[in-house]
Amino acid sequence: MITDAEVEDIHIKTKHWEIERMRRAGKATAAAREAAKAAVAPGVTTAYINEVVEKTISELGAKASFLHQVGYPEYPPYPASVCVSVNDEVIHGIPGPRVIQEGDIVKIDVGAEVEGFHGDSAVTVAVGSVSSEAQRLIDVTRECFFKGVEKARVGNRIRDISAAVAKHAEAAGFSVVQGYTGHGIGRDLHEGPSVPNSLHEFFPDLDVILVPGMTICIEPMINMGRHRIRLMPDGWTVKTRDKSLSAHYEHTVLITDSGPELLTE
Repeated sequence: MITDAEVEDIHIKTKHWEIERMRRAGKATAAAREAAKAAVAPGVTTAYINEVVEKTISELGAKASFLHQVGYPEYPPYPASVCVSVNDEVIHGIPGPRVIQEGDIVKIDVGAEVEGFHGDSAVTVAVGSVSSEAQRLIDVTRECFFKGVEKARVGNRIRDISAAVAKHAEAAGFSVVQGYTGHGIGRDLHEGPSVPNSLHEFFPDLDVILVPGMTICIEPMINMGRHRIRLMPDGWTVKTRDKSLSAHYEHTVLITDSGPELLTE
């Protein structure tokens, strides 16, 4: 008969096996993100960026996590391997014929699956020379992520991350997108708990305690104007209601006893 100690040993070994696959998925995701980032330039279509991501993920022997993801059941599954959101598009921009212009800010959001486990990461890219305020939005959004990840420590709660993100964004004069959050990640691209970017909305997961082995996506979505957003008729693309610029930054984060590990860095 198997002992309790043997059961615990099996659990530890299984968790280690899962974490190693999460690390591999994170590396593949990071590679795809960087390839997409390098492809962003004036005159390039968002469809071309999708081609770059598909090629990179395929060459790594991974799968595109976003392709055929189901969102709202009344809309078709997501038709591409990357989300490319430009200017007032907050998230989930579908690649197509749109041509990127000098002065745009482009959000690249990508996920890769390796051996049944997922990574997820996003970055906002300035195209050529952008306005000083647009650059500040990009910089503050990235800073918001790192303010949040500082709180991603064993014993803290999700709300500690949320509060840190919102405090930094609002102190800079920007607003935090509501209705969309970070999330848990692992065998599924989107798992519990939700990881909100502020305390302005109620989520039961705000009081979830962070424990070693958890993998979560922290992803500030910050608007230059007001926080209100609208879903476009394609069922995926989300835009700011006031047409102000929006920025996005995300990493997959492993909670460990020694502090947070960025799997998609």
